Amino acid sequence: MCAIVGIINSKDAAKTAYYGLFSMQHRGQEASGISASNNHNIKTIKNRGLVTEVFNHDSFEVLKGEMAIGHNRYSTAGSDSVLDAQPVSAKYSLGQISIVHNGNLINKNEVRERLVEDGAIFQSNMDTENILHLIAKSKKEHLQDRIVEAVRQIIGAYCLLILSRSKMFVLRDPYGVRPLSLGRLKDGGYIVASETCAFDLVGATFIRDVKPGEMLIFEEGKSEFKSIQLFGQVDPRICAFEYIYFARPDSVIDGKNVYDIRKKLGETLAKKSNIKADFVVPVPDSGVPAALGYSQFSKIPFEMAIVRNHYVGRTFIEPTQEMRNLKVKLKLNPMSSVLNGKSVVVIDDSIVRGTTSKKIVELLRHAGVKEIHMKIAAPEIKHPCRYGIDTPSYAELISANMNVEEVRKFIGADSLEFLSIDELTSSLGNERKYSLVSFDGDYFIK
Repeated sequence: MCAIVGIINSKDAAKTAYYGLFSMQHRGQEASGISASNNHNIKTIKNRGLVTEVFNHDSFEVLKGEMAIGHNRYSTAGSDSVLDAQPVSAKYSLGQISIVHNGNLINKNEVRERLVEDGAIFQSNMDTENILHLIAKSKKEHLQDRIVEAVRQIIGAYCLLILSRSKMFVLRDPYGVRPLSLGRLKDGGYIVASETCAFDLVGATFIRDVKPGEMLIFEEGKSEFKSIQLFGQVDPRICAFEYIYFARPDSVIDGKNVYDIRKKLGETLAKKSNIKADFVVPVPDSGVPAALGYSQFSKIPFEMAIVRNHYVGRTFIEPTQEMRNLKVKLKLNPMSSVLNGKSVVVIDDSIVRGTTSKKIVELLRHAGVKEIHMKIAAPEIKHPCRYGIDTPSYAELISANMNVEEVRKFIGADSLEFLSIDELTSSLGNERKYSLVSFDGDYFIK
């Protein structure tokens, strides 16, 4: 789960890309980078850190031009190194090229082994670099044909932005697992971004979502773009976790408002609960909309009784368990003046490893809470995701190794309840399929 943004035919494109990345910082906090094309010359700045740490005023003296791509990194493949930051840029037989990628390629190792046997030299562990090498080694005359040839050799979930000296290519995998939207800027240029919240910040107007299996081709100085459907018809499967946790609540993903979906998930939890409690308390921030939905349906008062320090990043996407444990304590502080002696329903978006929930219960007990009823606005996560979520092994997933009662005892809550898969899909809307691989183990991309 990364953030990508592309700006096409717009003055100071890199600055607009910067603001787009800033609005999507929640999608990745390990590294950030921008490439810009000016006079058929591509410049790249990238480094470890947040968007505001990587770029300054001087950056945009380097990143000039009317076309730019940007990336915020959340590692699913590779390591936490500046070498694994994106964009990935290189010179090859047709000139300069720069690529950003959101997703995960499940045949990364097989493709890489084949490329190495053919003489390729890799600088990073990223699957994105595979795509760069596939394009570079192709014998096709035109870049568009090389890209098509490359993506037909990769398998997985991906959204790609590929910047050449005068064009930008936008691609979404055949199943549309990761979100990607197209918008129009006020000056007539275009923006492509992982989430529509980026459009709001830069004053862009939503046009449509990039279709699963579609490639858009933008050319410098031209107001129209081309659309090519690269793959045959399959049932799209947007990742359900985008609605549950990843996306910002003010984004609209494939036509569905994330905030409304999360409230609906909380309402669904409340419909099957008979718990009596003094308050409904969210785990901020991603648990807030579901807690509001639960409170409004159950008529139990809503209290923001856990205060979040917003200068600490999201714990789930921190790369090591030690860092996650420390950040829970730094990030969340229950208010004992509100909670002491009370019975509370605590709403969280999900339980992945269980360690965050355990720490939250410990903090609530220390604040004097009498009863803690944990309600989770998602099903049990029992399977690792191969399509862009940092859950690489069954050993890390608590619900893959314990039943609900065992998880309850581990985290220390008085009760624990999850949504069922049917309740989740009903809340999302049954008119389409979703990627539910973390819940049902259906690895539909093979």
